[in-house]
Amino acid sequence: MSSAYWNQPISDQATAVHESAVSAETLVTQVREEIARTEPDLRAWVELSPDVATDARHEDTTPGRRPLRGISVGVKDLIDVAGLPTRAGSTVTSEAPAVVDAPCVRRFRELGAVVQGKTVTTEFGYFAPGPTRNPHAHDHTPGGSSSGSAAAVGAGVIPVALGTQTAGSLTRPASYCGAAGMVLAQGSTDLGGVTGLSETLDSLGLLTRTVADLHYVYAAFAGRSPIVAGRSTVGAALVWSGSDLHPIDPAMAEVLRLLPDLLGRHGVATSALDWDDHVRTLADDHLTVMSFEAAGTLRQIVDEHGDDLSPQLLDLVAAGRAVTSDDHSAAIIRRDRSRELLAETLGAHTVIAGPAAPGPAPAGLAATGSPVLSRPWQLLGCPVVIVPGAQTESGLPLGVQLIGLPGHEAGLLEVAAALETELRALRAVPA
Repeated sequence: MSSAYWNQPISDQATAVHESAVSAETLVTQVREEIARTEPDLRAWVELSPDVATDARHEDTTPGRRPLRGISVGVKDLIDVAGLPTRAGSTVTSEAPAVVDAPCVRRFRELGAVVQGKTVTTEFGYFAPGPTRNPHAHDHTPGGSSSGSAAAVGAGVIPVALGTQTAGSLTRPASYCGAAGMVLAQGSTDLGGVTGLSETLDSLGLLTRTVADLHYVYAAFAGRSPIVAGRSTVGAALVWSGSDLHPIDPAMAEVLRLLPDLLGRHGVATSALDWDDHVRTLADDHLTVMSFEAAGTLRQIVDEHGDDLSPQLLDLVAAGRAVTSDDHSAAIIRRDRSRELLAETLGAHTVIAGPAAPGPAPAGLAATGSPVLSRPWQLLGCPVVIVPGAQTESGLPLGVQLIGLPGHEAGLLEVAAALETELRALRAVPA
């Protein structure tokens, strides 16, 4: 009987542990067995925790109801986990284990989750890929930099994983790997113990198998009441084609063509987003801010270990050193004005719907795909939900991103749940 639980919805797993229908130790052990079975092909993990059985037994004996009791979580290797090193996808970082958990990891433990281990990231969260493969086609990229977390979740191996985003580090791999994802609004979460690139842009993110799981985990993590189905205040969506920033694959374009009908079935009226100039300016300003701040963040590492770093990372730092403080300040001023305009445009009842990536995951493992479709929204600090469900005829996932305003996450997640239902019911989209 217990074998029926480990891959069920997260709320069902936690309830089963609370009601003693299954033990946390059994759930955690089964996930560890699935990791061992899939890892030779998936290559999503950097290091596994040796203490999961002990941690799970602790959950079995701790009194009270905890919403993530016995739920396995993977943690991107930019985030500190006590007892495990944080290598940040690099050979130049310390092999010494972190002394304490990052606050976000500590929060998951407080909720009853058990950390299975550290997942693969690109080098310092930028472009140089790790060994992870796409779970739906092993010769295609899983994206970056939350590649290990997205692949493990997209493969169904683990129910929830932590990621981060500075440009498109969670949105893109969620889309490529078929996971539900959420980029939390900037400033909403303590990023202590997280190796970042840009203080202005870095955000925490969550990855789960479904939007329903994302609802549940986000409500628990944020300490908010569970979201009640059917009570969304969102009545409109602005559909963004993304073609103002990057050519869009025909399969993704077909999904976008269907969005007005799919959202309309749930009472969400649609119109086109008329923001091309703003979007292009924001994308350019994002790169200005990121490179300038990354050059400062990585200054010592580049000075001491430049010969051991990737050309991609060195190019980012070189570009950042060419950006002046006046350039950076001007980009921030334009961002602030665009934030005000976006607040006026969306209000409390409208979201933006668009492509989470230009198309399905590209073939090859030497690059991670383009993050450009995330850059404008990341600069604005918006919460973003990545909705899985659509796929090409060859089985490659196609993700849709929903963008809203900070403080309106409940409506964003409610619309995402409705859209996921529609996308999963679609016939495969011709590539």
